[in-house]
Amino acid sequence: MLDPLLSDRDVETITGRARSTLQKDRVTGVGIPFVRIGHLVRYRQSDVAAFLASLQSHRSTSEGEAA
Repeated sequence: MLDPLLSDRDVETITGRARSTLQKDRVTGVGIPFVRIGHLVRYRQSDVAAFLASLQSHRSTSEGEAA
């Protein structure tokens, strides 16, 4: 079964990250892995899910970032 490909608009909706942030991440080489199909940029659904799963969970907004 093929892994569904998502547009940056889809990923923006799923993650809450602005499209401009996704674009900056692609330029700097950080963030969610992506694929190019011609001039189109797409994200594998499994890569988006893995990115979200890798984020640290918090129980309080007063918790600091892990070092």
